Amino acid sequence: MRMQSSSQGAALAGGASSAWSQVAAFAAAVDASLGKWLADAYRVGLTEYRALVHLSHAADKELRVNDLAQRVGLNQSSVTRLVSRLEAKGLTRRDICPDDGRGVYAVITEQGEALLGEVRGPYEERARELLSNAAAHFPQLDARQLSRALRDIGDLVTP
Repeated sequence: MRMQSSSQGAALAGGASSAWSQVAAFAAAVDASLGKWLADAYRVGLTEYRALVHLSHAADKELRVNDLAQRVGLNQSSVTRLVSRLEAKGLTRRDICPDDGRGVYAVITEQGEALLGEVRGPYEERARELLSNAAAHFPQLDARQLSRALRDIGDLVTP
C-alpha cells in the first residue's frame, strides 16, 4: 500500500476538488486575459493561436483534424469551424489524406508561420507577466490560496 506524503494528505484533507477549482478558475482567468490580448493585438483567438502552435510543431506542419481537435480540446464540429476560421484568415489550408481520401488534414501556411513568428515572443512575455503577477492581474483570486492550491495539485499529479 502506498503512503501519502504529508502535502498530499493536506491537499486531500483541504479538498482536492477545492484546490482544483481554484486552479481551474485561475487558468480560466489567464486564458480569458490572453485571449482578449491576442484578439486586440493580433486579431487571432487563443484557440486559433494554440492550433497554429500545434500545427507548426507537427511533422510536415500538418495534423489530421481529429488529432488537432484532441490537442486543443475541441469536439469535431468545433474544430471544423476553427479550421474554417483559420482558412478564411489564410493561416491554414485543408488537405485530403492521399491514402484513404476520407481523412482531412489541417496544414499551417506560410502566413500562419509568419504570424506565429510575430506573436510567440510577445505571447510568452504576456503569459509570464500574468502568471508572475497574478495578484495584480486577478485581484478576485487569493494569491496565497492559489499558490497552495497549485502546490497541492502538483503533489497529487504523479509522473
